[in-house]
Amino acid sequence: MSTDMPRALRPLAWATLVANCVLVVTGGAVRLTGSGLGCPTWPRCTDRSFRPHGALDVHEAIEFGNRMLTFVLVAIAVATLVTACVAAVRTGRAELAILALLLALGIPAQAVIGGVTVLTDLNPWVVSLHLLCSLAIIGLAVLFLWRLDRPSPLPRRGPDVTLAWLTFGAGWLVLVVGTVVTGSGPHAGDADSPRNDLNPLQVSQLHADLVFLFVGLTAGLLFAVRAAGRSPAVRHAVLVLLGVELAQGTIGFVQYFTDLPVVLVGFHLLGAALVSATAAWTLLAVREEPSHEKRTTAGPHPRGQALPSSSY
Repeated sequence: MSTDMPRALRPLAWATLVANCVLVVTGGAVRLTGSGLGCPTWPRCTDRSFRPHGALDVHEAIEFGNRMLTFVLVAIAVATLVTACVAAVRTGRAELAILALLLALGIPAQAVIGGVTVLTDLNPWVVSLHLLCSLAIIGLAVLFLWRLDRPSPLPRRGPDVTLAWLTFGAGWLVLVVGTVVTGSGPHAGDADSPRNDLNPLQVSQLHADLVFLFVGLTAGLLFAVRAAGRSPAVRHAVLVLLGVELAQGTIGFVQYFTDLPVVLVGFHLLGAALVSATAAWTLLAVREEPSHEKRTTAGPHPRGQALPSSSY
């Protein structure tokens, strides 16, 4: 990172990523504990107040605590935006300020979607949108971290890049259909909340088929980047993504055959956040890192050194 960059920017970028991953897990805890309507209205917690009154029951505490996390996200987002604007002025890299602004705007957008979720009594399609928006913000946070050290380059072209895009798209299909599976299952967030009326067995089978496609494409991408002589960093990114997929798939199959215990479902939600993050990182690595090429041995450099390898 450039010496003109404020030192606080990288920790704030990591805080943005981690906080949004935590939000996915705490939001899942609200649903898994049946606390989705612990605060039955929005933006207030009750008809008269923004916070519960009297002795809190567990559902009110969980839902209200999740709402309070929004203020932590706001604090991180504001600090990140201000610091990114300083960095943009010092370095001339306006994209950092733009990305930080988009991340900051994601918070009120999520708050509004969360409010609609409560006002529609946890409509499963709105709940799905709420989760998918969080996962998209996580991907955007990864892009922000990536851009700290790598100004926007000319993207590479080639079969491995095409395969990386296909893998990324398959990953998002897995995430989208996964939220549909959730909407057909038992953990609605409240005993009286509606389900999406789809057959859980059928949508789970579709989800599993897409998982196999995702894993297969990622394995193919690993072979492709090796064959293309890509750098160890690129190969490592693909390998980490494959590891996350296999761990997430294992949790998914175990939770399905054990009747969806809440602890495993919670870990599966964390896995979804990690899939979004690692899929974005892998796409960026394959798309933007130059290929690794051997130094030429055709003849010595005028100063007795080998010619540098070419890069894209």
